[in-house]
Amino acid sequence: MRNLYIKVKEYQKMEVKEKIKCLGCGALVDNLAGQAHEYIGAAQGCWNLYGQILAKEYGEYNYPPLTHRLTVDTYAIQHPGHPSRKSIQSLNIHLISLYLILIKGFNGETATQKMGQILSREPKFEWLEPPTPNGSKTVIDVLIATNQVEHENYVREWSESVWKSWFSKHKQKIEKLVNDNF
Repeated sequence: MRNLYIKVKEYQKMEVKEKIKCLGCGALVDNLAGQAHEYIGAAQGCWNLYGQILAKEYGEYNYPPLTHRLTVDTYAIQHPGHPSRKSIQSLNIHLISLYLILIKGFNGETATQKMGQILSREPKFEWLEPPTPNGSKTVIDVLIATNQVEHENYVREWSESVWKSWFSKHKQKIEKLVNDNF
């Protein structure tokens, strides 16, 4: 009974954080101070959740290459930020990577290699306005996974959801982007 009393007291002391809507994905996340990233357009609370996903992928899940590539690409295009050289490059290269994986069937390692080759040529990219909504899934939908198989399935669903939003809005521009740089 004493342990239950201690747990209730600990719970009562927990600080309830105010929730805000992430500018990138729209998820309700903790309102935390700080800038999440230099050019990724995410609330700090969302950036922290993304960090938890990456920690699982690097640690517990032994770095699954395709799933990790999808995680990074999806988060980047779901949180494109505001037009700047770095955000434009990030948005475009991650769209190319998702195209190579989801449309062309490339594996994670090959998509990463192609990204490096494209960036080494210093391509000219343009800003694309994010779709509204920017996918129907967010990092929160991935975090509910209880094992690696679920995690990989949820990442794939999240990636496909966000990709469909972008591709339906910018199909011709994305195909041109890939053709011009591949």
